[in-house]
Amino acid sequence: MPKKKSILDLYKMKKAGEKVAWITAYDYPTAMFAEAAEMDMLLVGDSLGMVTLGYSGTVPVTMEDCISHCQAVRRGAPKTFIIGDMPFGSYQGSDEQAVNNAVRFLKEADVDAIKLEGGVRVQTRIRAITDAGIAVFGHIGLTPQSSGQLGGFKAQGRDVKNARGVIEDAFAVQEAGAMALLVEAVPPELTKFIAEKLEIPVYSIGAGDCDGQLLISSDMVGKFQAFTPKFVKVYANIAEIETNAYKVYVKDVKEGVFPSDDYVYHITDPIEEFEKLFKEFE
Repeated sequence: MPKKKSILDLYKMKKAGEKVAWITAYDYPTAMFAEAAEMDMLLVGDSLGMVTLGYSGTVPVTMEDCISHCQAVRRGAPKTFIIGDMPFGSYQGSDEQAVNNAVRFLKEADVDAIKLEGGVRVQTRIRAITDAGIAVFGHIGLTPQSSGQLGGFKAQGRDVKNARGVIEDAFAVQEAGAMALLVEAVPPELTKFIAEKLEIPVYSIGAGDCDGQLLISSDMVGKFQAFTPKFVKVYANIAEIETNAYKVYVKDVKEGVFPSDDYVYHITDPIEEFEKLFKEFE
């Protein structure tokens, strides 16, 4: 197993043109499987609200939710670079609030960096967290926490006026001291321009080619069924496999096929001794 990557490794990979592959993870098994696959990084995203907790969006997710899931992921992937996603309400209030909650991620969940959404409007938050000695990943373009302002989960930067704002956000994130940037659901032409102009690594989720790619794990393995974003390549259909397994189990139980003799623990004392025991309770 390769050693855990550091921020310096991510910069070296950008310079060498080596792509970074990362996914979201929310639990111990997923993290363990991802580390076995030699995933470069894992994001414990607030998307856990939708794909794990069953909310309609990410807004209800709490700090306690995120930290608990980060702890599980760290236990499953002790040698992988992990980013904790700051949920809605954990940094919007003030720079002090942002720093305090970012510190919680490192102290309580042993993550390597945090991520927060926004560009120009969160510059002071990024700077404050960075000044506290914490690595920050920015997130611009389609920012799910502010999807209400965006009119829903819609691609950004598709016209020149909107693209200008995305570019301004990208530069603002870098100027504020962020170590890397995630760009979501913007045209590949725009992402390419941003990745070439910025010195920090630029990663894509549904935004075309750049320094690396992120996907939601539950989307890419076909586990989340509510919808599948256009930009997701589905690599497996876990939902079908798991549902079929449950169907066979239900059938086996109903028909008395399970449990068979192979799946029970047998007595070690003679049956006569057990029969005497049973009679004591008649």
